Amino acid sequence: MILHPAIIALLAGSALVAFMLLYSSWYGIEVIRKWDLRSGSELQLSLEKKTYLISTMMAYAMGFQLISLFLFVYTADSLCSLFTGAMCAAGTLNVNDFGYPVFLLKLVNFLFGGLWLVLNYTDNRAYDYPMIRKKYFFLIALMPLVLAEVFLQARYFFGLEAEIITSCCGSLFSSSDRSAAPGIFALPVRLSTGIFYGWHIFVLGLGVFFYKTGKGAYFFGIASLLLFFISGWALIQFISLYIYELPTHHCPFCMLKQEYGHVGYLYYISALAGCVAGTGVGMLQRFRHIASLEAVIPGIQKRLTIVSVTCYLFFMLAATYAMVFSGFRL
Repeated sequence: MILHPAIIALLAGSALVAFMLLYSSWYGIEVIRKWDLRSGSELQLSLEKKTYLISTMMAYAMGFQLISLFLFVYTADSLCSLFTGAMCAAGTLNVNDFGYPVFLLKLVNFLFGGLWLVLNYTDNRAYDYPMIRKKYFFLIALMPLVLAEVFLQARYFFGLEAEIITSCCGSLFSSSDRSAAPGIFALPVRLSTGIFYGWHIFVLGLGVFFYKTGKGAYFFGIASLLLFFISGWALIQFISLYIYELPTHHCPFCMLKQEYGHVGYLYYISALAGCVAGTGVGMLQRFRHIASLEAVIPGIQKRLTIVSVTCYLFFMLAATYAMVFSGFRL
């Protein structure tokens, strides 16, 4: 294992999150089985007191889960000089069989963790915690994914050995080598660009429509989720070419480096935040009929819509800026 402050922080933080999640899930089972707000029993009072503690504790735990994605990628990028052939995080993650599975799990857990925070925040705005069972079911369902991430992350870091020969991003993400991402370069650039801008404009229009009318929340949520994948695909397919000003370099990690102004973080943060906020709008729609949330949810949905639309608009404008002002032309 390579000793590095960020590795130690990730392992320690993930272990703490896993412990808190296990404790919260165990307590959540008791809430699911015995919660009854109409009861004034000692057990119910105890559950209500613990709920405040669990909500606060899990808010911090999920917050760390969100941050850990970027800390993990930053750490992988900073370690690339230790491995022969690695030029960025792409090569470091390829050092053993656990790097990319951890990265993908962190992406999934970022999205689910963000949605849980939205659900928890909304539930805490009501006086009777009407979604308390649902949010603990969600938490218990999320537990295996987080534990799998913690386990695989430990296997990845403990399996790192200096001077291992690995693949560089040029061989993993290039137009001539499609094994890393089958079919990702198959579409013509003009068609890819049309899909990217067309779906962005469609989602932004849905967001404005929902904000003004309160209708179409489910469509906006689903479209926002799809836009996240389209944005990531477009970033690798053609936006990266303008950032690097090279016709064959599609790496999604090199843009995180200082020589490119760390611009990759802006793309990833905006896409992830837009996805969580937009999907959250659709998720909350099914709870609008609950009496104690009828006056709460519409306001939260509007704020989430503003965040989602703003983030995706920023992503589109940043991509446009890179394409217009780059010295590269396809």
